[in-house]
Amino acid sequence: MSYSIASITDGCYPGTTVLVNKLGIQDEETLNKTEALMTYINGAKLEENPLVGEFDFPHYKAIHRFLFSELYDWAGEVRSVDISKKGTVFCPAAEIEERAEQIFKRLKAHNLFIHLPKDTFVDEITDFYCVTNALHPFREGNGRTQRAFLTQLIRNAGYSINFSELDMDLLMIATIQAAQGVTDLLKQFFEQAIDTIT
Repeated sequence: MSYSIASITDGCYPGTTVLVNKLGIQDEETLNKTEALMTYINGAKLEENPLVGEFDFPHYKAIHRFLFSELYDWAGEVRSVDISKKGTVFCPAAEIEERAEQIFKRLKAHNLFIHLPKDTFVDEITDFYCVTNALHPFREGNGRTQRAFLTQLIRNAGYSINFSELDMDLLMIATIQAAQGVTDLLKQFFEQAIDTIT
């Protein structure tokens, strides 16, 4: 895995950084390919039949569980180790629940961003993307969960986005910049990616 982890072998097979999984795969490349295929299939199922929820943290965790439960026992559960990636340090594990409560409470207070004009909607989605990325609540699979949740949230508000048609390398660059406090590219990404449902 590409994370830097405080306890690098926590939840991994002895002598490796390969996460313990239900299929007993102990080779990192094989696990990555298997995980990618399984989450692609489950992600496609979510596209057709989104999970019903309140767009709260339990809903967010349920999406992670749906995507990863065939592979990991801890799917849908908050991580217990601190992680970082590409120079970005994510929310300490001990603070995840409290910070998530604040994030999703704000989302609810803003009526799930429903009935907003596009420019305001893009601002809100950019901010929500940044704070959920900083949260990074799971041991693995944060980006895929975030994109699946965002797809459903955006559609619920009367807009649309299709991440499978977008430049994921550009999104990664924009995400890294946003983690450093520069959100211009990320906002531009969403401006171009989000359409109004007709």
